[in-house]
Amino acid sequence: MKFSKLVPSVFYADIADGLKLFVDCLQFTIEHQDLKASQPYCVLSKDGIKMMLFQDEQLAKEHYPELRIETHNIEEIYTNLSAAHPQLLHPNLDKVTQRPWGAKEFAILDNQVGIRFQQW
Repeated sequence: MKFSKLVPSVFYADIADGLKLFVDCLQFTIEHQDLKASQPYCVLSKDGIKMMLFQDEQLAKEHYPELRIETHNIEEIYTNLSAAHPQLLHPNLDKVTQRPWGAKEFAILDNQVGIRFQQW
């Protein structure tokens, strides 16, 4: 059995909030969108990562995912995000920190999703 990718689905009460985080802040590209559907959604991608973004108020109340994104340039990402979107820095991991398990990490958080950036 072989897998090639994991594609998460993330739910927001208002999909515009998700687009602010993933498109405006993290510069994902909208590959497909249907914002007029009964359950609006988008397919987003960046650097080989894909994800599905859905507007569903009930599921948004039930799911608060934390995603981890590995990188080879955490200092550059931190510098860019902390300058452009400082309000998104997670209060418990708002600086690049060497963790006991060997990874450097920092995190961002909006009203629905936490994203931890890691460099091993």
